[in-house]
Amino acid sequence: MNLVHMIRLDLNLFVILEAIYSEGSITRAAARLNLTQPAISHALRRLRLTFDDPLFIRQGNTMVPTALTQSVIAPIRQSVRTLSGSVQAARSFDPAATQRTFIIGCRDVLEAHLLQPLMRRIASEAPGVSISSVRVDRSDLETSLAKGELDLAVEMLARVSDRVHRTAIIHDSLVVVGRKDHPVLAAEPDLPAYLGQEHIVVSSRRRGMSLEDVELARIGHQRRIALRCQQYFAASMLVAETDLLLTMPERYARIVNRGLPTRIVPFPVAVPPVAVYLYWHENTDPDPANGWLRNLISEIAAGPEAGFD
Repeated sequence: MNLVHMIRLDLNLFVILEAIYSEGSITRAAARLNLTQPAISHALRRLRLTFDDPLFIRQGNTMVPTALTQSVIAPIRQSVRTLSGSVQAARSFDPAATQRTFIIGCRDVLEAHLLQPLMRRIASEAPGVSISSVRVDRSDLETSLAKGELDLAVEMLARVSDRVHRTAIIHDSLVVVGRKDHPVLAAEPDLPAYLGQEHIVVSSRRRGMSLEDVELARIGHQRRIALRCQQYFAASMLVAETDLLLTMPERYARIVNRGLPTRIVPFPVAVPPVAVYLYWHENTDPDPANGWLRNLISEIAAGPEAGFD
């Protein structure tokens, strides 16, 4: 049998070949596999054509294997056992016993919330599990999930097809950060006072409007952007020493501004909460390990240990 035929061969046929060999009977093989006798006979015909060998010779009520069958049955049996064991292990997933690395697409903003409580839980519940948190462009999100380059992603709203599933795990508010003695922040600023200042935008993209700028444009306003940078922590350090203002999600603002001489006040426009989603591809829906990690991240995001309550 050449390699092309081997690749095209239905793996179920190997299971049937092994059953006939073990049982010595088409009838008993059918009962063992919960299949009909005609189904077993049809499979055997396909196997005979593929191997170009009768495989079994009937002697009375017994199917006696040919020399070719005898020569291939050991590796086929091992393959069937390995496949069966893998399927069984997946169905009976045990976090405490698994050895696996999960790759999660996650921005630094969300790493600050999730990684500490996540690794604390993994250390106690699944010590053999490792996490690799990587940055992914939202435009590449679906492709990376479909290819298995990512197991999960934690990201803002992204354009994906129905093959990518998502659930909202975080809802946050926008706030304004400035130096502690900034005159505009002495009281909560109104919109004209906010628009009268210069601002920092934090984005990994080279261009494009931020969420707050989209909301301002929606009501017919535009602010003056003095700086566009990539990290909220760097931006927070900068506003602590200048008159620039920074708008960002509240919970992350409280993390990165600990110890900085800054003040945090509400964003002066009523906007819907910022939603963060957990994404996974439909291919991983049946994977109990992926489901376990999804549930763990969702539980952490909903609870007090990540500061989202």
